[in-house]
Amino acid sequence: MRRGHYPRRRRPCTRREKAPEIDIKPGADRRLKSVFARIGVPEEQPFQPDPFQVEAVEAVRHADCLVTAPTGAGKTWIAEQAIRHVFENGGRAWYACPLKALSNAKYSEFAELFGAANVGILTGDRREQPDAAIIIGTTEILRNQLYDAMHAGIELETDFVVLDEAHFLGDYDRGVVWEEIMIYLPPRIPLLLLSATIGNAREIAEWLSAIRRKDCRLVKEGQRPVPLYPLYFAPSGTLLPLVAKTAKGKSRLDKTVQNLINQKKKPALGPPWGLPPFGDMLKVLRAYDLLPAIFFLKSRADCGNALKRCMGNRRRDTQRQAALERRTDELLTASPHLQQHKQLWHIRNLAVGAHHSGQLPAWKLLLETLMSEGLLDAVFATSTVAAGVNFPARTILFLNSDRFNGQAFAPLTPTEFHQMTGRAGRRGKDKIGFAVAVPSRFMDARLAARLVDTPASDVESQIRINFSMVLNLLLSHLPDQVEDLLKRSFATFQLMRSFGPKTPRHMLERSYRHLWDDFRHHLEFLQIHGYVDPAGRLTDDGIWAARLRVDQPLLIGEGFRRKAFPENDPAILAGIVAAFVNERECDDRLPKRALPRSLASSYRRVKKTLAPFARQMHVEGFPFRPLYLRPAAVLYHWVRGRDWEDIVALSELEEGNLAMLILRTADNLRHIRNLANVFPEAAESAASAVEAIMRDPVITDL
Repeated sequence: MRRGHYPRRRRPCTRREKAPEIDIKPGADRRLKSVFARIGVPEEQPFQPDPFQVEAVEAVRHADCLVTAPTGAGKTWIAEQAIRHVFENGGRAWYACPLKALSNAKYSEFAELFGAANVGILTGDRREQPDAAIIIGTTEILRNQLYDAMHAGIELETDFVVLDEAHFLGDYDRGVVWEEIMIYLPPRIPLLLLSATIGNAREIAEWLSAIRRKDCRLVKEGQRPVPLYPLYFAPSGTLLPLVAKTAKGKSRLDKTVQNLINQKKKPALGPPWGLPPFGDMLKVLRAYDLLPAIFFLKSRADCGNALKRCMGNRRRDTQRQAALERRTDELLTASPHLQQHKQLWHIRNLAVGAHHSGQLPAWKLLLETLMSEGLLDAVFATSTVAAGVNFPARTILFLNSDRFNGQAFAPLTPTEFHQMTGRAGRRGKDKIGFAVAVPSRFMDARLAARLVDTPASDVESQIRINFSMVLNLLLSHLPDQVEDLLKRSFATFQLMRSFGPKTPRHMLERSYRHLWDDFRHHLEFLQIHGYVDPAGRLTDDGIWAARLRVDQPLLIGEGFRRKAFPENDPAILAGIVAAFVNERECDDRLPKRALPRSLASSYRRVKKTLAPFARQMHVEGFPFRPLYLRPAAVLYHWVRGRDWEDIVALSELEEGNLAMLILRTADNLRHIRNLANVFPEAAESAASAVEAIMRDPVITDL
């Protein structure tokens, strides 16, 4: 094995010159010989649960239970055993997932395990067998069922709840849903939480024990099912250990890598603003049996452009190539649109694909299926793959040590790093997995080395008040009862713990006062506008508005109350609702043929009617989004049956973002459909619009 091979210096390229290609040849540090010797497929053995799995199954029979374990450790098996116990004793179970894709996957798995007749699914897009003994669904659906049960004064019709990916409690956008479920769920219903590793798991378990007045057992497993070895991909093509162990067993940056990055000319596998030669990198990985691989890249554009840098990745294994083509053809039969996908050639001929949130759900599912079945060599993905999508590889490679957090690029957190590396090493298929740091402009190798041993980040409460929460809580609670609920929040618990056990009472009250003050602020606005009476009870308008669990419930509710919405035209109604759903700035300069007079007139009427109300919201500090005409035109034409290609061009969105806009509009329309007793014409139009919206390629049977 060569210690390293590095290209000779080249003169700097001028602005018009093409950046020189780097001479990459497979090589590996001699210290890796024994590591690579461990690569292989483990022998098949009868399944034997790990001690933490047995402990968790036993714990959840008598108490709530929070299980934290690395990705792929076997947390789902715990849920399966617990649900089987409930089911075989005549009970009912609810399994809640953060993503519709995960819900669909679990539905298929559980239908096989428990029989299709015993399993139902509830997501925004699917509603099948809602009365089944075992329900799979999204967390938002479960939270809404809890709202309905509290309003009706009945118990939720289940005997057991599983919250998968429970670390979403700390998600900025959706963590409030997890927290609400934990607060509202009746203590009689046992709760099993499954999560990747969490820094403050014990604090969460203690909070649950306190608010539910029953023991919440914590079961922790820190051992990965497949050992991970971190590597560094030198520009020459030589693979190096990324870290070395200190005398105390801690990881530090390997000296060879440190010498490389300390050079005056920083190591990189590609030009400063370009991508490395991925085809040559795949040759290196293939030489050491490190495929299949997932490359985590900075942007969607990089994922697509990476495929063009794989032209040399031609397979010699004709049997495996034939299997790939056959399986791809089988999957494509479910979606005629995907048969024309511009990246299909790269899958068929190079065994590589790109995966990111800007793509159609059906395309991502096709890639996930091919990768999970071992038919692809590599997938180029953004970090969305790391958070919950299940297709591990033998090797993951990351080109950046930072990540866009929604506002700016920030260094990877320990949790984000562990989510990525959790995809490396397939249980039952690999004896060892690899995480490879690739030198680039945005790679801090020292940070990457530190993250290898850094514990997972703490989860912080993300609960905050919004109008939908206030309306739904007032369905079943008086304001002073809501105050008691807010005292039970994780945010309150965390603040109280930070004050200490001997804190004066007035200090403890401050721990939830900001939530209560915010609730009162929302409540007073609702009272002023007639949704809540002076005693804190919902008016008739407040009762139906509470059922609008949509993106901007108060503005949409006010639109209906002021009769601003078109109620008898499904296409126009869908278009107007899409304007409320849309979260992006848009260019509203539309060609005349794309803007029918009836739609433009309805749009102007809605904006004019709601403008005073929106100004009052703004004055009171309540957020609302501006309405744009382009998304309204897009949904109007989609409902009217225009071709997908025309809709994509009109939207000026990537296919995945367009599909998300359409699906979220359909979700909002379903809630309007539920108001048939108040707005019968609008409900009928909403139902017709949903039926027209849900077609290929937005949904498929893939």
